[in-house]
Formats: sequence, C-alpha cells, structure tokens
Amino acid sequence: MTDDPTPEPGAELNPALEPVFEDIEEGLLSQGFVLRRSAEMRPLLENFGLKDWESFAASWSRLGLDRYMADGGRYRRRRYATYSMRPGHLVRKRHQPHYQSRDYNLLNGGIERWFRPMEDAMAAHPAMIAILRAFGTLAHDLTDKSERPENWHVEVHQFRIEAQPDQSGQPTPEGMHRDGVDWVMVLMVARQNVQSGVTTIHNAQREEVGSFTLENPLDAAIVDDHRVYHGVTAVEPIDPAKPAYRDVLVVTLRHE
Repeated sequence: MTDDPTPEPGAELNPALEPVFEDIEEGLLSQGFVLRRSAEMRPLLENFGLKDWESFAASWSRLGLDRYMADGGRYRRRRYATYSMRPGHLVRKRHQPHYQSRDYNLLNGGIERWFRPMEDAMAAHPAMIAILRAFGTLAHDLTDKSERPENWHVEVHQFRIEAQPDQSGQPTPEGMHRDGVDWVMVLMVARQNVQSGVTTIHNAQREEVGSFTLENPLDAAIVDDHRVYHGVTAVEPIDPAKPAYRDVLVVTLRHE
C-alpha cells in the first residue's frame, strides 16, 4: 500500500461534522470511553472516504477458524492485518503474528498466534482506509504533542463469533480485560439471529461504569485502553435452527 495523501488529521473534516467529532473526543477525555450509533458514525466515516460498505462487510463470510482458543472453543473466526500510520502515511506491514502477554490475556496470551491475513482487497478497501484515517485523527488529536509517536502501530481484527444451540459464542473469552495498547475501536458489522452480546466498561477499580449493546452496522465503541477495561457477554441464537453470529471489526493503536 502506498502512502496515503491525507493532510494533517482533521484538516479536511466537514464543518458540519466537527461538533460530532469534538463530542467523541470530549467523551474519551472525560470518561475514557464513548458509544456512537451508526446515525453519527456513517456520515463521519463517509467524510473520511467510506464507500461500498456492503462489499467490505461481505468479507466476514470468508474468515478462518481461530485455532488458538485455549478453552477448546470453535466459535470464533477471524482475519488479521497490521499497518504503520501517521498523518499522510498509511502502509500495511508484512503479515506477522498477533501477540499478547498473559498480563493482558490470561486465556490465550503468551504465544504467537498466526491468523489468516486480511484479504488484500479488504485491507485496501475504501471502508477500511476511512476507518483507519478517522481513528488515527482521533488518536492524533487526543495525544499530547510531546507524546505523539512518529508512527502508530495499527492492528486490525475481523471477528465472527458464532453461536450454536449447544454452545454460546464468547466475544471476549478472556473476560473483562485491557488489550495492552493505547486506543481500541470496536465497530459493529452485523448481528445475525443472536441475542445478548452486551458490552460492559469498567474503571481501574473494575467497577462497572457503562453498559450497552452494539446493534446496527457502524455502531462504534471507542475506549482509552489505559483507563478502562472492557468485556462482552456471550451471544446465543434466537432461533436455534438458523445460523447465528456477531461480526465486528476491532482496531487497536499503540505507539510503534
């Protein structure tokens, strides 16, 4: 992927959308997390170049089974990509393993996990680039100038959590957690025949400070990973005779 000719973050934001963007930033500064519904997120992401969302979302039907589940579960499918990002520059990195220490992921941490790479066309899709540009702008704005990294290390996870009649699907089998990064965005892609999947947010003392359900495509939760923990309850099928799954895109940023 070549350099993205994006000007300084925020420079081309439609003035009509500035209050929405500022409100997201204020929420992250004041409480460490925000929930924004698709009615606000879609025009915001379209401002950064979102288009052809349907073909992007359709790629969730082509994910690979996550074979690293220490609980033995076969309910999670995923693909993975990494990027290097700074204003005006976005480059996909060579495929690499995902690694978390057991300090952050007691269930599956401590090993290199080699997931299927995100399809090239999806990694360069206008929807993907728009999401990264928008999230990068937020991180740029919210990081003190003296602490901004030269580059952000970006990790992108496509997740499908499947629910079976005899086994619920676990979006966060590691439980309430932090990811060991700076910022996390969870973007809803699809909910098909599932119930529950409630996101809970907890403060440093692990007290619940927020609870909500991502319901519609482009509903988004954004968290300051230094300040809050997050988790998602299990999903179960509404009609056991039909396919049931929860699709999300998770994007994390940390200092490179």
